[in-house]
Amino acid sequence: MTATYRGIITDWGGVLTPPLREGIGQWLERERIDVDHYLGVVREWVETAYGDVQNRPSNPVHLLERGEIDPREFERLLAAELRLVDGGVVPAEGMLDRMFHGFHPVTEMYDTLRAARASGLRTCLLSNSWGNSYPRDLFDATFDAVVISGEVRMRKPEPEIFSHALEAVGLPAEECVFIDDVEHNIVAAEALGMVGVLHRTPAETRERVAELCGMPVPSSGSALTD
Repeated sequence: MTATYRGIITDWGGVLTPPLREGIGQWLERERIDVDHYLGVVREWVETAYGDVQNRPSNPVHLLERGEIDPREFERLLAAELRLVDGGVVPAEGMLDRMFHGFHPVTEMYDTLRAARASGLRTCLLSNSWGNSYPRDLFDATFDAVVISGEVRMRKPEPEIFSHALEAVGLPAEECVFIDDVEHNIVAAEALGMVGVLHRTPAETRERVAELCGMPVPSSGSALTD
């Protein structure tokens, strides 16, 4: 088939890593945090961050993702809302590093992006950061551009950050595929003219990207090295 799309813009957490629920679940279990209480707190924060526009400026998730609050302050705010299964206090310092400890690279997705780039497509990472560390040693061989929300003071699903990513790869929206595991973000990207791929499994996403971009489905299992 003739390739229609010339660029791929992708999320990080939940796409280039195992599912968010899996990674966060490991942290909750490891630190013996009350899961139901955690879910109640975060659900309210996340729903407000993506929902009521009037409440977004004061929402901790919104502030963190836009780089408008120090990650250490976010850790203190979140820790104050959580509790251990025995009712104890959750340590705040270093919480975000501990939370994202299990977010290991998904080889199949990096293989797909590197194969796409090798075939001539432009690639860009577009991630809402929670002040976490990224495996930046893998990025040079994978992406033509990297856009981190906290560094550019914008966040998905704001249209401005998508426009920033498109400018970074030098392509119009109509020529780009956008991959994310959050439907709000897919809807926002499609409103600008991109085609969205709602990520559920690496296999499904790899096949869909190959179909859209006119490239063979890459083989999986290669080593993630520069």
